[in-house]
Amino acid sequence: MKLVGLVGSVRKNSYNAMLLNFLAKRYEDQFEVAVADISALPFFNQDEENAPPAAVQDFKKNILDADGLLIATPEYNWSVPGILKNALDWLSRGERVAVGKPVLIVGASTGMMGTLRAQVHLRQILSSPGLDCRVLPPGGNEILVTFAASKFDESGQLIDEPTVSFIDTVIQKFVRFV
Repeated sequence: MKLVGLVGSVRKNSYNAMLLNFLAKRYEDQFEVAVADISALPFFNQDEENAPPAAVQDFKKNILDADGLLIATPEYNWSVPGILKNALDWLSRGERVAVGKPVLIVGASTGMMGTLRAQVHLRQILSSPGLDCRVLPPGGNEILVTFAASKFDESGQLIDEPTVSFIDTVIQKFVRFV
C-alpha cells in the first residue's frame, strides 16, 4: 500500500515530522510512506487552479497515485497551520485528486490537549465538497501525542510505550479501512 504523508509543520525539529517518520518506519511492512514537501507549493491562486505550477502538478500526481494519506498536523491558534491549509486548497480545486482518498489524521503537541482542535477542523476541511476524503472515523481513533517533548527521544524516536501501543491499534484499523 502506498501512502502520501503531509506534515503541517516546517520546523526543523517538528514533533509532527518525527511522528510521521516514526509511522513510516514502524509500519514499513504494511505500507510505504512518501512525504510530500508542501513547503515547496506556492500560495493557492484561483487564477492558476486549472493550469497550476509544476510543483502543484507533481504534488497532485503523487496524491492521485496514492492509496491514502497520512496527515500530521500541529495546532496553531486552535486550528490547522496555513501551510497545510494551502496544500489542501490546491487539492480541492481544479483536478480534485483527493476525493474519496482514505485519510488518517495524527498530531503531536507539547501541551496536554495534543492537536485536538486542529484535528476537528481538519476533519471539517477534509469533508468539504472539493476534498471529500474518507477520514478514519473518530471514536478511539484519534492519534493525539500529548506532551511530545517527553515522548520522543533526542534522535526523534517515539519512546512512550502506551502511546506506541495505542498507535499500533489505530494503524491496524486504518490499514483495514484503506
